[in-house]
Amino acid sequence: MATVSYIPSRPPAPRLPVPDLHKTLSRYLQSLLPLLHEQEARGGPPVQSALQTRQQWADDFEKGVGAKCQDRLLALDRASPVNWLDDLWLKKAYLEWRLPLLIHSNWWLAFVNDDRVPEHILRDPYSSALKPLGINPWQGCYSTTGNNPNTDRTAVWLQETVAIMYGTSRVPQRGCDTLSLQPPLGSPNARKIVVLVNDWLYAVDVYGAGGALFSVGEIEQRLRGVVADAGHRVAVGEKPVPVGLLSADDRDRWAENLQHLLSLSEANRVIFAVALDSHTLGSEPSTPIPIDSPAEIDTHLHNIRSSKDAHNRWFDKVYTIIVESNTRAGAMGEHSPCEALVPSAVAEYAVVQSIVPESFPEPEPAPFSPEPNACTSIGGWERLDWVTDARIAAECAGAEARAKALIADSDDGALWFFDYGADWITSAAGLSPDAWVQMALQLAWYRTRGVFTATYETALTRVFDKGRTETIRVLSADSRAWVLAMADPFASAATKFALLRRAEKTHVALTRQAMTGRGVDRHLLGLRHMLRAGERAALLEDPLFARGQEWKLSTSGLSATSNFRGTGFGAPYHDGYGINYIVTSHDIRFSIESKYSCPETDTAAFQRAIATALHDMELICPSEEPPPPARL
Repeated sequence: MATVSYIPSRPPAPRLPVPDLHKTLSRYLQSLLPLLHEQEARGGPPVQSALQTRQQWADDFEKGVGAKCQDRLLALDRASPVNWLDDLWLKKAYLEWRLPLLIHSNWWLAFVNDDRVPEHILRDPYSSALKPLGINPWQGCYSTTGNNPNTDRTAVWLQETVAIMYGTSRVPQRGCDTLSLQPPLGSPNARKIVVLVNDWLYAVDVYGAGGALFSVGEIEQRLRGVVADAGHRVAVGEKPVPVGLLSADDRDRWAENLQHLLSLSEANRVIFAVALDSHTLGSEPSTPIPIDSPAEIDTHLHNIRSSKDAHNRWFDKVYTIIVESNTRAGAMGEHSPCEALVPSAVAEYAVVQSIVPESFPEPEPAPFSPEPNACTSIGGWERLDWVTDARIAAECAGAEARAKALIADSDDGALWFFDYGADWITSAAGLSPDAWVQMALQLAWYRTRGVFTATYETALTRVFDKGRTETIRVLSADSRAWVLAMADPFASAATKFALLRRAEKTHVALTRQAMTGRGVDRHLLGLRHMLRAGERAALLEDPLFARGQEWKLSTSGLSATSNFRGTGFGAPYHDGYGINYIVTSHDIRFSIESKYSCPETDTAAFQRAIATALHDMELICPSEEPPPPARL
């Protein structure tokens, strides 16, 4: 008799709700308190009268045009196959932006070095051969949770989002970009990755026609074939037209150039990209940089972010793995289809899983040969050469000049704070590590600027079906009160810690609200875009409404891990900072980006301010348990 096994279905994820209008407006008014206090402190109207004015505006909005906008949002939600926010957020936050993806939008992260790579290879990349031992990016590309009864909502969310990440690319269009359609799993293009070497593009088969992943040895041989072919082309004097540079340009200009390119030839669609760089940024035989020094980590991050003048990259791809000539590796990607946490989880899985040396056919790779037969004897790959003309060559030169200017203005650096990490924060201080870091950033900003600013922190709404993000408004009346107490020489340590605890409690509550669909910013975005011609609202025209969304501090934390040397994204405002951080058990890692051209920002100075803030917070902690000894 056959046995039938019953497998429970996946837990259904709820649909992202349209928040209650009255509650959103109440939370919004509460978020204005620190800004109103700032106005009063600098000669503006008293807080209470200014708040009463905005309360009246909120009441008028709720009873009038706001109610109409709320009804339209509800109607949009009923008509949407996903939810009311999905298409609106994708367009307004990403696809309609016309700035280059380079630095402005794309995220980047640097993997820890593979401890099996000999140190002389890391130090002398000019003698190395391609062999990315520690990265297995293909494993799990199309893994699914299936009907596993142990699959929870988070696992389902991650699996579905990872599926979007692969085979997707942003496509430039005038006014508003689009996302490419994923090729069907049975399509040959769904079985390939694109590999960039010396600005040439190649397609490499990594899956067979039946959907089985090729062996590590087979994939390595195909990559060797690609690198050998690129080496041969260099040896015979062939020069590529660096078409990838065009993807680093203004989106409308790139859209025009892509249309011209497509009139000359068609592009291929593939799973994701791998960029094999023939250089190691910052590593010159005459001026070696010590491995794992701050300067060496920074050069690693800079190469992942932008390479040498944006060469050998395709910035539209959602996921690009980058390997330098000394095997340093990392990933960079386009942000619109999914949050950076998703590809970072995939990257960490790949780094942790690694590849056992026995998977390779030879214990040590043979030297590359520039001879033609060394390339053609290895199958499973093909060139993806564009047909270009004089116009495209000129546009590439212009795009390179503009990319150089962006890169030169990017003040990007990493800070590793070794004195303590999450373990000490939770055990000794008894506080949330994320809130602790956010308060340190508030203190560092105030000490360097003398004012407060609206602060953005990303919260994932992954408890909902197709959930994306919401804003945690970090600046609160309580965080402001604590920062001012830290600046007061007469305030006691006990008072400072009590205010810190209250600020932390508020931050945790704001985080919980944002993660569960009860934040204010996505709802306000939706309401604003439901206004019709001729409709106005004093609440939305208030200068403080705009100021409350000027995220001079734009921050995001990744899950605790020691597998990344650093991460990053660009500052959204010229006079602000883009800050990504990781709180591990024993240290805190920051990556900070600002602009050299802004006299008010300085990444190195802000790093010092953060470190000082973290030390000063330790001193007000009443616990008798000291942090572990500092490491040099």
